[in-house]
Amino acid sequence: MAGGLVALLDDVAVLARAAAASIDDIGAAAAKAGAKAAGVVVDDAAVTPQYVRSLAAERELPIIKRIAVGSLRNKFLIILPAVLLLSQFVPWLLTPILMLGGAYLCYEGAEKVWAKIAHHGASGGGEEKVQDEATLVSGAVRTDLILSAEIMVISLNEVIDEAFWSRLVILAIVAVVITVLVYGVVALIVKMDDAGLRLSQRSGAVATFGRGLVRAMPVVLTVLTVVGTAAMLWVGGHILLLGTNELNLHFLYEAVHHVEVAAHDATGVLGGLVGWLVNTVASAILGLIVGALVVLVMTFTLQRRTPKAATAAGPTRTDGANPVPPSRAAQRLDASTDRAPRG
Repeated sequence: MAGGLVALLDDVAVLARAAAASIDDIGAAAAKAGAKAAGVVVDDAAVTPQYVRSLAAERELPIIKRIAVGSLRNKFLIILPAVLLLSQFVPWLLTPILMLGGAYLCYEGAEKVWAKIAHHGASGGGEEKVQDEATLVSGAVRTDLILSAEIMVISLNEVIDEAFWSRLVILAIVAVVITVLVYGVVALIVKMDDAGLRLSQRSGAVATFGRGLVRAMPVVLTVLTVVGTAAMLWVGGHILLLGTNELNLHFLYEAVHHVEVAAHDATGVLGGLVGWLVNTVASAILGLIVGALVVLVMTFTLQRRTPKAATAAGPTRTDGANPVPPSRAAQRLDASTDRAPRG
């Protein structure tokens, strides 16, 4: 009896260690899968604050919460079952679908670059149209569906060799972590200028810091947009580069790999960093070229619409072409500064 109990306890310990190792592996795989979706995540964090700019301050966080819940529904009820079935029964479709998502990322990045160069919408003034909350939330959730699908397919491609249940757990972890990360950051961005406004009402260095915080938020949003654009071109181009190689079109991948290896060997200690930069820049250039071609096709085919149809589509993304409008906190800070006694 005693020997059997000891053997049983030993088996339990072995299973516990195996389970712990499996959890560590799943956590590492989830982190790796989520990191590959960085470009989409940054863009998502840059886009979402624009949906709540016209709302009352007390409604901003509740609306962000509703969008986040809608994002989780997108991931768990639509995207996750679809990508798991895809990976289980028709895994050969994953690379073409992933490349379509990569081409879409390239298109969005190139469209923003073109908007910056051509100054599209620079003269679009007028009052900001205030929409009801249900319309705002539904529009944001629809946009999130596209971005979340890209994130989940990119993540799936990193764990495609795992067992079904491991894929399920890893993708579920990625879905939750990325949703919390994106909308947590969005909530901080949205409320940062309000916090700065409160600090500005105090005295001394605290007030100066608060005013600086309010003034900095449009710059932060613009920087996020630029970083998101660069990341989309890089990630989208890299997906296309790897995809063509997996589809036995090796010339692009081999050319970039040859330059990457040559740069690595020529730079000694910095070889790893320089090689990565070469691959990243080459991927971004490929992404910009493919995106520009898609923009050209879309411009002359699907996007021949009247200006009214374009403006009726709801909140738009903040590209580099249009400066980020001052927030309500910045406007209130300007008003309070104007009312302050002079001299």
